[in-house]
Amino acid sequence: MAGVRTTTGQGATAIDAGPDDATLVVRAREGDPAAFEVLVRRYQRRIYQLALRMTASTGDAEDITQEVFLTAWRRLPEIRQEAAFVGWLYRTATNRCLNLLRRRRPTAELDETTTADVSSSEDPQRSTEATEQLVALSAALTTLTPQQRAVWLLREAHGRSYDEIARLLDTTPHAVRGRLARARVHLAEVMQSWR
Repeated sequence: MAGVRTTTGQGATAIDAGPDDATLVVRAREGDPAAFEVLVRRYQRRIYQLALRMTASTGDAEDITQEVFLTAWRRLPEIRQEAAFVGWLYRTATNRCLNLLRRRRPTAELDETTTADVSSSEDPQRSTEATEQLVALSAALTTLTPQQRAVWLLREAHGRSYDEIARLLDTTPHAVRGRLARARVHLAEVMQSWR
């Protein structure tokens, strides 16, 4: 495979029809690049959104997303539990984001596709308020510790279970609940003016 092209703008929708993930992983591991392409299209937006909200940088999020899928392609022969592929994607993306955040302090940058989706509302005032709330939330997320931000995003934005988050971050569900509680309290305080 020459390379994995990830798209993060308009037209990047989840592909839920067709074979399940485990079947696609098996096919891709057997050398079917079309099967892997379906997996990329199915999960690239989710991984990009996680990376964007963790790093607060579209450039970093795009790089991380591409790195995650390139690594996945290269490491397919090592993946023995096909059903664990999605968890592996989230873990790899989260770890890359945390490593990046350890090296630098991020600045808030709003996802232009999210802003475009909100801006397309028929009520201009409501659209403006929603965009301002997203900007405020994006800025508030950067004030969390990287671990709190990862836990909050994985739970609130991506709907992952406490047990799965604990596995992704190599910690316990109890620690996940604690980090999430602290993140929620902090965000509630920072976002109080939006209530």
